[in-house]
Amino acid sequence: MGKSSADHQKPVSRKKDGRLVWNHSTHIPGLIPILERLCQQDGIQTITPGVIGRVKGHSPKMQLRVSVPILGGYKVIARQGKTVQEVFILTPLAQDTLEAMIAIACKRG
Repeated sequence: MGKSSADHQKPVSRKKDGRLVWNHSTHIPGLIPILERLCQQDGIQTITPGVIGRVKGHSPKMQLRVSVPILGGYKVIARQGKTVQEVFILTPLAQDTLEAMIAIACKRG
């Protein structure tokens, strides 16, 4: 006697969250909570924070701006103060949809 097929069914309503890759030990302060909220949105597959740098201009508040399309998603620039960090987001979503999701994730902070 085998097991019934009902034992092997996956839940239908389960939403798969994106994942946040931790490949660097340093991040712009306040960036990780925003990225974690963004990971919970439908359509976000992987978010990878990248290189940190310094810029001449000053941005008093945290800003995330979609920079350029990459293979499978977009490169986003995060800025706060004189610090800038690249963030790579893999998603099939359109750029305007991603920008709206980023705006929502930033406001909830």
